[in-house]
Amino acid sequence: MADHLIVIPVFNEAATIEGLVIRARAHGTVVVVDDGSSDASAAVAARAGAELVRLPRQRGKGEALRRGFDAALARGAERVVTLDGDGQHDPDEIPRLLEVSLGHPDALVVGGRLGHGPDGNPDEPGYCVIPRERLNAMRVAGFFIDWLTGYALRDTQSGFRVYPLPLLTAARGRRGGFVFETEMLLRAAALGLPLVETPVTAVHHANRRSRFRPLRDGIAVTAFLTAKGAWRWVCDFAMVLSALVRPFLGERRKTRHREVMAATAGTRDNFGAFMLAVAAFALARTEDTWVRWWHDPRAIQIREAGLATAALPLLVVLALAQGVLGRVGRDPLTPFIRRVYAQDRIARALRSSHVRGRTPS
Repeated sequence: MADHLIVIPVFNEAATIEGLVIRARAHGTVVVVDDGSSDASAAVAARAGAELVRLPRQRGKGEALRRGFDAALARGAERVVTLDGDGQHDPDEIPRLLEVSLGHPDALVVGGRLGHGPDGNPDEPGYCVIPRERLNAMRVAGFFIDWLTGYALRDTQSGFRVYPLPLLTAARGRRGGFVFETEMLLRAAALGLPLVETPVTAVHHANRRSRFRPLRDGIAVTAFLTAKGAWRWVCDFAMVLSALVRPFLGERRKTRHREVMAATAGTRDNFGAFMLAVAAFALARTEDTWVRWWHDPRAIQIREAGLATAALPLLVVLALAQGVLGRVGRDPLTPFIRRVYAQDRIARALRSSHVRGRTPS
């Protein structure tokens, strides 16, 4: 059998699932997980040649994916390809994701729909077809997910992915709905598994509503990221505190004492000169430390994330006002998000961290 299984979770997707399954079957065995659909999704998928896993009632995308992963593990698959059942992913691009996965066998591979040029360029593939409201939500979530995982992914909300066996066996995921896919990104990074993004075509059907519900699903994802972000801030605070006290402990304290003695040599007989030399040494070392720390990728991440976190109340206000201002052609929300939650800035700091051999704690 093939070393991969293609899993498609569906809920009332009878209009799109047949063509999707037929095209996906050209690239491997397809399992459709029917999440309690009330239409003919299951029958249409079976007719197109998919194997079925049926849930008696709607349990959400997270549970549907878990059932698909269970089916893959039972078959001995080494990786699982997932794509959505609403037709927003092109099955003919499955080989591209599998090729990347073969080159990075332990990585969670994400099919990115948003291009890889300057953040927010409306001429890039993806930006021009995804609705503005959804794109704004993706940018904000993507910023914090990049910060939390330590990997620069532009499209963190894509369901077109390849999950590796090490992740499937180590992290089943506990969250439901759309939070599940965000959780799996964080779990993979926590396990030390790489996150790799590769470009895919963005497909948007103007006459079909997204299954993502901004109020319920948006609040669930935000609550999950808020909890993870709070813990990250605790870790970052501990890191800063440790950096401040480390020079006064153990061998570092002894080294610093020898440096002070060398800097004040020849002034021991003059108390005033001695104190001036000590002060000059302390000021020079403090300046050097702060300059290096200011340019340290970890400090840059802290500043960027701190600004983005502090701006969350204003983000909420602008999001609420957008409903009214949008009617008169005003959009203060999008430029605000592009400015404060620019993934390119956090990505540069993350890349520098990896170059220096550092990843966020």
